[in-house]
Amino acid sequence: MGDKAHAHPGAAGGVPAAGHPSAVRNVVLVGPSGSGKTTLVEALALTAGAVNRAGRVEDGATVSDYDEIEQRRRRSVQLSLVPVAWDGCKINLLDTPGYADFVGELRAGLRAADAALFVVSAAQEAQSVAATTRAAWEECALVGMPRAIVVTHLDTARTSFDDMTRICAENFGGDDPDAVLPLYLPVLGPEGADGHAPLTGLTGLLSRRILDHSSGERTELPPAPEQEEPLRAARNRLIEGIIAESEDESLMDRYLGGEDIDVATLIADLERAVARGSFHPVLTAAPAAEGARQGIGTVELLELITRGFPTPLERTPPVVTTPSGKPRPAPVCDPDGPLIAEVVKTSSDPYVGRVSLVRVFSGTLRPDDSVHLCGHGLDATGHAPRPCHEAELRVGALTSPFGRRQNALDRCVAGDLACVARLGEAETGDTLSPAGDPVLIEPWSTPDPLLPLAVRAHGKADEDKLSQGLARLVAEDPTLRLEQNPDTGQVVLWCLGEAHQEVALERLRSRYGVQVDAEPHRVPLRETFAGRAAGRGRHVKQSGGHGQFAICEIEVEPLPPGSGIEFVDKVVGGAVPRQFIPSVEKGIRAQAAKGLSAGHPLVDVRVTLLDGKAHSVDSSDAAFQTAGALALREAAAESRIRLLEPVCEVSVLIPDDYVGPVMSDLSGRRGRVVGTEQGAGGRTLVRAEVPEIEVGRYAVDLRSLSHGTGRFDRVYARHEPMPPQIADRVRAEGADGSPGA
Repeated sequence: MGDKAHAHPGAAGGVPAAGHPSAVRNVVLVGPSGSGKTTLVEALALTAGAVNRAGRVEDGATVSDYDEIEQRRRRSVQLSLVPVAWDGCKINLLDTPGYADFVGELRAGLRAADAALFVVSAAQEAQSVAATTRAAWEECALVGMPRAIVVTHLDTARTSFDDMTRICAENFGGDDPDAVLPLYLPVLGPEGADGHAPLTGLTGLLSRRILDHSSGERTELPPAPEQEEPLRAARNRLIEGIIAESEDESLMDRYLGGEDIDVATLIADLERAVARGSFHPVLTAAPAAEGARQGIGTVELLELITRGFPTPLERTPPVVTTPSGKPRPAPVCDPDGPLIAEVVKTSSDPYVGRVSLVRVFSGTLRPDDSVHLCGHGLDATGHAPRPCHEAELRVGALTSPFGRRQNALDRCVAGDLACVARLGEAETGDTLSPAGDPVLIEPWSTPDPLLPLAVRAHGKADEDKLSQGLARLVAEDPTLRLEQNPDTGQVVLWCLGEAHQEVALERLRSRYGVQVDAEPHRVPLRETFAGRAAGRGRHVKQSGGHGQFAICEIEVEPLPPGSGIEFVDKVVGGAVPRQFIPSVEKGIRAQAAKGLSAGHPLVDVRVTLLDGKAHSVDSSDAAFQTAGALALREAAAESRIRLLEPVCEVSVLIPDDYVGPVMSDLSGRRGRVVGTEQGAGGRTLVRAEVPEIEVGRYAVDLRSLSHGTGRFDRVYARHEPMPPQIADRVRAEGADGSPGA
């Protein structure tokens, strides 16, 4: 922020380990897909001397997007760490995916970071900031995380920095739009025939100097006469904004009294306000021109990070407990304290195996340390149970990732990040603590995956590898949930969206060598009797030698929902010998499990055994089981069988503007709206009961309907009768051999 250039550190990518938390800055880049986060990381790495040449996303040559899937798709799908050195500090740049399907990677980046750079594109955000970006901003605000805003793509036709600053103030300023103000104004060159005006430099509002890049080198110039007036107005507003956030209450009186406040005082107050998270500067940046060593605005960003963003010493520590849940003192960011670290990301390398990215909150992690690994018995949402795991492990080699390359580290101090290979069965969210004194860090929240993907092994060779590959995927990504549905027999991978599904399938194929086929997800239906019915089961066979003889008569009547199957014996006179009555019940229950009309389990009926016949020689357990099943089938043939479908309680949280369309859409899904509640921030919670068969793709449809601003939860409520016309369609699909519902 002092408008001074810095010398580059040593060899590209060779960032030394931090010696103390005060020399570490952990910064996460947040923004929608296409906003320029990865390009900005590349530009910062070039300016800091971590790379000799900036790569391009279009060429798949950036440090951040080194995964094969990212290079094919030309967009980020996972969290990546790019450490650079600047002004005596190690800066851990955490590049996150911008697409909503990969919000789990964003949450991991927020967990590992102490400050955030929100990247907004002037070309994309013409009217408003993306909903996912606003949601991340609100999440940072809840924990007081310092934030700054970087405007990109200002050289695009019909873009305006003033408009973008206003949009950012409206979306991010809340009740105090003066907390979001620019530190620098862009300097644009002459507009070309295509309507583009290239960004040629910046004007420092506090220094009142032009930082010109038109020659390919960064040089300081005085402002031209025509720039003086807009510079003065913007500078005055910035100074007033800084003073308003200052801890010096006399500063505003001095300023209003006409005193010229010293720039050094203003910069010091600005840095404190940024570190507290009460002031959010707006900057702009552009990649370096061909052959140049610095991008426009990159030096200023690195200065803001090192001087305005907090060190790990200033971060509020996470909540820790014993594995049994007993509270423990909060960790202190002290390299000499007891080790407390968290696995914020897990990935697999085809050569190294499982690799864990670890954030150290307390103590120092060293190779060959003995540590206690403790994993949660719940997933990150706190809903679906997962196996709890604990183990005593020895730490292997520590490395600092830089794209595909891993640079060896001799230690990782409190506040820093490092990768650990082969850390047992470590999963994302696990805690590392001293051997013999285990603790558990409170997990961070992730959205519940609500888009089902049913998969099956493509061939015999893939069957053995499928379960292991799926287990590894779920261990790496807390926003994936694996289910083996006992009713439908399907293996279901629950995801956040279609892109999430595609990447999961691609990783199974490319990373784990498992070929899988996706199949339609089936909803577990039930069957029941619509009214009373009677049936007679006759199983009589004589083929020479020992024969088979069993006859039973039953009556079936419906019961209230949730009653299951009730069997009643009303046989008198020994018509069915006592030893064969359990056989009849067993046959009835076996047939009920197979279904009667569409192959779905029968529920909520009372089956009464009334009469029957037996043979002294040919009657047997197997014969009466068959007779019981035949009797139930005959009763079904004489009665109307209803299909029951699961109904979910759905809660949709949306901005008030979308309440009407969402309620109309739920009604179109045969949903019953049961109530609405007014929420904070101009949002409404809509509660409805909707058949599960109608919400299979609701995660995708709601995102489209609400332009990415809505989210929903669902829980099973009960099974209800399916409308006859839909039930007939399901039966027809089953008869054709298709999976139906």
